[in-house]
Amino acid sequence: MCAAVYVLSTVTGYVLASALLLKCPNILHRRKREAFRSRHISHRGGAGENLENTMAAFQHAVELGTDMLELDCHLTKDEEVVVSHDASLQRASGINDHISNVCYAELPPYLRKLGVTFQRECFCEGGEDKRIPLLKEVFDAFPNTPVNIDIKANNDTLIKKVCVPIFPLSLLKKDQQCLHRCISKAVKTKKLPSQVSELVVKYDREHLTVWGNASNKIVKKCYKENPHIPVLFSLPRVLQLLGLFYTGLLPFVPLKEQFLEIPMPSIMTKLKDPNRLTRSQRIITWLADTLLMRKALFNHLTARGIQVYIWVLNDEEDFQRAFDLGATGVMTDFPTRLKDFLDRNSVSKSQ
Repeated sequence: MCAAVYVLSTVTGYVLASALLLKCPNILHRRKREAFRSRHISHRGGAGENLENTMAAFQHAVELGTDMLELDCHLTKDEEVVVSHDASLQRASGINDHISNVCYAELPPYLRKLGVTFQRECFCEGGEDKRIPLLKEVFDAFPNTPVNIDIKANNDTLIKKVCVPIFPLSLLKKDQQCLHRCISKAVKTKKLPSQVSELVVKYDREHLTVWGNASNKIVKKCYKENPHIPVLFSLPRVLQLLGLFYTGLLPFVPLKEQFLEIPMPSIMTKLKDPNRLTRSQRIITWLADTLLMRKALFNHLTARGIQVYIWVLNDEEDFQRAFDLGATGVMTDFPTRLKDFLDRNSVSKSQ
């Protein structure tokens, strides 16, 4: 009898403490500092209105008043950080090769027309700008705009800062004077590899950048390389987050991430022909949506200073649902459409 009372009182205390801290997390955790807050996020610059990940797309989105640019990065053969979603050039440029195998000056332009990934049977036809840009061009052009960087490759060179160039061992042994001249020239002309972390620091954008990937390995490397640049939750960490939430442990656990970026599973029914969805696919989509789209979870995270972004939404009903659930911001391929929605509904960053 005494044991039963003890267990019951312990469980009751745990449940009450968990419920209290879920609603008021700042009792236990210091709220994370928010250098910026984004409601309107342009996915790949707005892939439904301009060719994705081009300077024209980014310029259009910024002129429209977007709060954040979302983009993807890869490394070329000559170690330039470029803005492109795919590792392969096949889909976007029609070339059967990989970005990592091609020097930047030899990269082909984008095709005239590209499919919009998150809008069924939709294509975007671009204008004159079909060039794959460098990340530093984006930083140069938009110094005050927050940028969300998806590190697309588990590549140490892409992530890390490189302080000196790498020279062949034969050169080290044969000609020390030549080596010295090469290093001096590289330093004077600043011809050192431009990796993401190095670029962020160089352009003083640690407070205006978030980076990461669905891969936990990449996010760990990003955080280790520069803990001052905020990171997003990787896929394994999202699953862990849900486990903590549904067991009531989340309010007691510290979190290093500052951004939760997740899809709205229900949009899958819009991306595929509903008549072709199997019963099992419908059930899985419903279950994932039910577990992931939780207002209590979003409210708890935002109270701790962790922003919640939902991607990639292109319809007004999905915009409305995301903000009703307490999401901080929405990623969209159609920045004009989202701006019109926010203006009509008077949705402010402080809400």
